[in-house]
Amino acid sequence: MHSLTKTALSFKGIGRRCVALNRFSETRIICRGLTCAAEHGEHENELYDVIISGGGMVGTAMACSLGLDPNLEGKKILLLEAGNKKVMDKVPDAYSTRVSSISPGSATLLSGVGAWDHIMNMRCKPYQKMQVWDACSDALITFDKENLQDEMAYIVENDIIVAALTKQLENLSDQVRVQYKSKVVKYTWPKSHQVADAIPWVQVILANGQTLQTKLLIGADGPNSMVRREAGIPTVKWNYDQSAVVAVLHLSEPTENNVAWQRFLPTGPIAMLPLSDTESSLVWSTSHRHAEELLQLDEESFVDSINTAFWSNENHSELVETAGSLFRTALSVLMPSAGSARQLPPSVAGIGPKSRVMFPLGMGHASEYIRHRVALIGDAAHRVHPLAGHGANLGFGDVACLTQLLSQAAFNGKDLGAMQHLLGYETERQRHNLPMMAAIDLMKRLYSTNAAPMVVLRTFGLQATNTLPAMKAQIMAFASK
Repeated sequence: MHSLTKTALSFKGIGRRCVALNRFSETRIICRGLTCAAEHGEHENELYDVIISGGGMVGTAMACSLGLDPNLEGKKILLLEAGNKKVMDKVPDAYSTRVSSISPGSATLLSGVGAWDHIMNMRCKPYQKMQVWDACSDALITFDKENLQDEMAYIVENDIIVAALTKQLENLSDQVRVQYKSKVVKYTWPKSHQVADAIPWVQVILANGQTLQTKLLIGADGPNSMVRREAGIPTVKWNYDQSAVVAVLHLSEPTENNVAWQRFLPTGPIAMLPLSDTESSLVWSTSHRHAEELLQLDEESFVDSINTAFWSNENHSELVETAGSLFRTALSVLMPSAGSARQLPPSVAGIGPKSRVMFPLGMGHASEYIRHRVALIGDAAHRVHPLAGHGANLGFGDVACLTQLLSQAAFNGKDLGAMQHLLGYETERQRHNLPMMAAIDLMKRLYSTNAAPMVVLRTFGLQATNTLPAMKAQIMAFASK
């Protein structure tokens, strides 16, 4: 087992607890005919209570969540986004290839910050069921709600999530300042309180020469996080020697399309996620070489490859079929009413224009989520394989947890950058994230072989789990957070 499960807590750099005696009020000077530094927030050494480095889905959600918290009212919060402002006045006709499976827990967070209504008014697709099955046997497992009116999760394009959160940020301009096209070039960490004239805050230096200071720096700057690297936080990571091919699929005929499909091939999992009654999103994890080949295929051959991957039984063997059949019969005797019927996925007729993209896959986990006056969230803290579609949900869980702890700290008059409550954030999130990440990694490795003994073992495991409603309910409850 990898050292992923080892949690290392470091107390290096813990300085004297500092409580701000007053807040720096924001100066706004309107200048005519010239550029005013104060109006653009470009005066030197401005002190913020919180700076969030990195926008995207998780960083922008963090800014909204902090800006709306009543206990943090009056705190100075800044979001630094390296890219342009994501504005979506009209939903594009074509679907994006980058989507996320949003759990009920994440939907609750997005609703709480006022973004979910924007998302619902733009575009999202709920699904009520998931079917997962093995390409090397007949074993399968289904997850669904007893009441099919309940949504298991929602497939939403990442661009729509960011646009909805950005729109909500516009309503929080009095609480949260946002600087777009802001590239950070250096972070300077607070020195020990024993050093004379030491600056007690984190300093953030931007490419335009602007220097900012903050009591708490939140790193939301992705898997290659500069915050994490500059803070010297160790990371356990490895590449899977795989790439994911993503595309927008046109179905052969309209369907209710409320099922998420995932099949484990020997080369990696392939998933088809609903976008509408006529379109779905493809996420096909496979070897780098095969991914390159898939991108080079003409549309007809690519579509044939997808349908074959979902429908073909070429990887079945007589030994596995016999063993699986005997075990399934034994289970039906013990639990005659348990289990779920197999459904066949819809066939694919075409793909969206210029929709095929590939990107490399890997796993990563920061051994520490915090340092003195620093906290990591989202992909800066953890990166997972997309087979479970949970990367965004782990990040939104970080946002909810960190907001709650900072809110309590502010209510109690505590220093937002102190280790005391930041340690609480790290402990709570690692207790949730590590088991989820370990399970995802184990699933990936377990299904990356077509060796008969391993196929038989996972066939038994999948069939047994499928007949145990209580176990499936626990898995769904954990995944829905």
